Amino acid sequence: MSIKQANQECIERIEQGNAIWADLRLAREVVPGMDDYTVFHAGPPLTWENMCGPMRGAVIGASMFEGWAATPEEAIALAESGKLKFDSSHHHRAIGPMSGIITPSMQVNVVRNERFDLETYATLYMGTGKVLRHGAYDETVMAKLRWMNHELAPMLQRALQDAGGIDLMALAAQAVQMGDELHNRNKASNPLLITKLAPHLIAVAEPEQAIRAIRFIDDAGHFIMNMVMAGCKGILDAAGGIEGSTIVTTIARNGYETGIRVSGTGEQWFTAPAPAIEGVFFPGFGPEDANPDMGDSAITETIGLGSMAMAGAPAVVQYVGGTPEFAVQNTMNMYEITVAEHKTLQMPNLNFRGTPLGIDIRKVVKTGITPVINTGISCKRPGVGQIGAGLSAVPMECFEKALEAFAATRASTGG
Repeated sequence: MSIKQANQECIERIEQGNAIWADLRLAREVVPGMDDYTVFHAGPPLTWENMCGPMRGAVIGASMFEGWAATPEEAIALAESGKLKFDSSHHHRAIGPMSGIITPSMQVNVVRNERFDLETYATLYMGTGKVLRHGAYDETVMAKLRWMNHELAPMLQRALQDAGGIDLMALAAQAVQMGDELHNRNKASNPLLITKLAPHLIAVAEPEQAIRAIRFIDDAGHFIMNMVMAGCKGILDAAGGIEGSTIVTTIARNGYETGIRVSGTGEQWFTAPAPAIEGVFFPGFGPEDANPDMGDSAITETIGLGSMAMAGAPAVVQYVGGTPEFAVQNTMNMYEITVAEHKTLQMPNLNFRGTPLGIDIRKVVKTGITPVINTGISCKRPGVGQIGAGLSAVPMECFEKALEAFAATRASTGG
């Protein structure tokens, strides 16, 4: 199969895929490989020794939530003992923003790509500021974790059963036409989700509980993001493993490294040091407090959302920095390194042009243009949490390594 044919097959699988938010379950029940003392995290595989401050903070909080440790000191000693089993969530059909920490007792969104019989998982979104994914673990964080996992999740599960699932890609397509890019701007998508979900919450829960849940989802602002991420992963996983394809199927960061995976090279990671983030900081914080880029949420860019769709969501620059002109120019640049335009995700202000889809490692290396990522900023010190939002870019080194490996694979197979 030629590279062109392989890439076309990859794009077709992406566009044929769907993402149905179908259920919530305990991670230990559904996430492959999730056992006692297992901790899955964002980005390429990572050891405790190389974990950044906010990743360590999230591990500390998760260990206390699980009851493995009673104090931060006990959690650190546990991690240093080697008893915790760390791995990339991407190796286990799971995904998570920022630190992306998933442990056995956490409830996970179950999202199904029904057309390819794939199921993927992500934890519930906690909101912004002082939250676990950004490395915070004080009692306010722990109390929210307990409520979300023990009370909110069962409510959502019953509501989804009543609804028969919710089509996330249909919501995403509608939201892009309303000015969202579904990574750092969810002003339309989150209310659309509430509109779909609210009648079913009211049907299955006590009025006070339903109201609290709806208010929480609304206040969180980006509640839809985690299940959209899981949906993106399920769609892109279906497009992986196509011999001869040069299309990127994973972009992920862990605060230590950024890594990509490519359809034609399977599960292999191509990594480089995680870059710094340029952005807008909360009062009292600045660049000197910021951790390098972190999280699996760049899966949105990989499928044509996030920075790929910034031209249709110029207001996102109020959150991540830049200008509306930059937002449009960035999307135009992304067309230079992709092979297609998404048939479903269309931007009205570009005459309903589809968002850039299918990052091609050859085009990235040839043009010198790397994908931009909209991202949150974590404080580099564990326990603090989110301190802003901004923009980063995937290091060119990732694509150079990937292209070298791809070329070697093609040469060995006579392609």
